[in-house]
Amino acid sequence: MLRDITIGQYFPGNSVIHRLDPRFKIVITIIFIIMLFTGKSMLCLAIGAVYTLLAVVLSKIKPKMFWKSVKPLLPFLVLTAVINLLLISSGNVLWEWRFIKITDESLNISVFMIARIVLLIIGSSILTYTTSPITLTDAIERLLSPLKKLKFPVHELAMMMSIALRFIPTLIEETDKIMSAQKARGAEIDTGSFMTRARNMVSILVPLFISAFRRADELATAMECRCYNGGEGRTRLRQLKSAPRDYMALAVTILFYAAVIAVSIMTKTK
Repeated sequence: MLRDITIGQYFPGNSVIHRLDPRFKIVITIIFIIMLFTGKSMLCLAIGAVYTLLAVVLSKIKPKMFWKSVKPLLPFLVLTAVINLLLISSGNVLWEWRFIKITDESLNISVFMIARIVLLIIGSSILTYTTSPITLTDAIERLLSPLKKLKFPVHELAMMMSIALRFIPTLIEETDKIMSAQKARGAEIDTGSFMTRARNMVSILVPLFISAFRRADELATAMECRCYNGGEGRTRLRQLKSAPRDYMALAVTILFYAAVIAVSIMTKTK
């Protein structure tokens, strides 16, 4: 189950999305997120869905990988839909039983919220799927470089984010190994009541924390042995250079965003 989680993983490739400048990809992802939360209607969300589908096709990454990124959050999505269905009582009643009432407005809002979250997950996953952690670190550092004048630790922040993304798959794999080992010793992790399973999780969390701290200590020791001293005076193996395709991708994103704004304005004027 844990092996299906693809958060933080990078899939090498030679697609158009892979070849984009990572700085532009970060900016495009931010605009995409703003676009999803700007639109308040299903038509605006449909525009965002078309844009997401276009990006998925151009990335040449298998659709099942995006399904794996959504799958771990299905319980959260179902819970969000149920809460919206039960708490929103305005609109025409579609189904009613005792104190439970489902209206057309609550149904529309539930579908809208789930679709927005799914598109948000898929769109954000494209960034990590098509950008290596090292390149992503360089891009974040370059984008935040103006803050260096304010004595902001830009390089340290970018390095921490890169290490966090890099070790997510490692910790997931370590958790899967620990769970398999505990099950082989007779631990009942997936059975029993909620409280029983919560107590049994201690046998997983304690070794996981110990392993994480050990890996962090080994990484710190390795960086010190290599005389790592932060971003001052460091050079980069690959210099980030923008190309016409980067500006074209940004222009297409802004065009979709403008369409969402136009639809939102037209919806309000009606």
